[in-house]
Amino acid sequence: MKRFFVIALAVLFVVGMAGLAAAGNNPLKAAEKGVHKSFINEIPADHMVDVFKLHKVWQKAMADPAYRKKVYLIDVRTHPEFYAFHIEGTDHIHAGHMYTIPKKIKDPNAEIYIFCRTSHRAKYVAGFLYKYGYKNVYCVAGTTKNGKKYKGGVVGWAQAGFPFVNQFTGVFTIQEYRKHPSKAEKSFRVREFHPY
Repeated sequence: MKRFFVIALAVLFVVGMAGLAAAGNNPLKAAEKGVHKSFINEIPADHMVDVFKLHKVWQKAMADPAYRKKVYLIDVRTHPEFYAFHIEGTDHIHAGHMYTIPKKIKDPNAEIYIFCRTSHRAKYVAGFLYKYGYKNVYCVAGTTKNGKKYKGGVVGWAQAGFPFVNQFTGVFTIQEYRKHPSKAEKSFRVREFHPY
């Protein structure tokens, strides 16, 4: 009886894994793209800015305390992403908690810059903020400058060689932004905690 149960469980596992592999044609993926586009359409074209514009605004905010009180530079990545590294002096609200922004920023005319890792989440959040009634929201998206493509968000910021900070290392630049860990990084032998 145990042998039959183990064989049946193995068959169910194989069938389940085959079903997951076949789910690659996810009809919801196309729907998500349509919803995402609807939020992008909420953002005025001249309010889609690049990391170079963000850098200029950031420099001004860091140098001028009066301006810093009027502008919000909001990183909407997850908490682990933000604490690993972020742009110094920026604000942080996880994209999933964007509903808290109207409680924190009560002026609908506030100057707000939204960015994430690239720009996908930032476009959702910026679109939502326009739906909430904000008038002066900028989304940090990709661009091409001097023939080189730059992504939006912190990936584009890293590509441009702009600085980051975290509580452990201080100020640094990223020489190569990796979406996934390298083979060497995955080949560690002993680590107490690791994210992959």
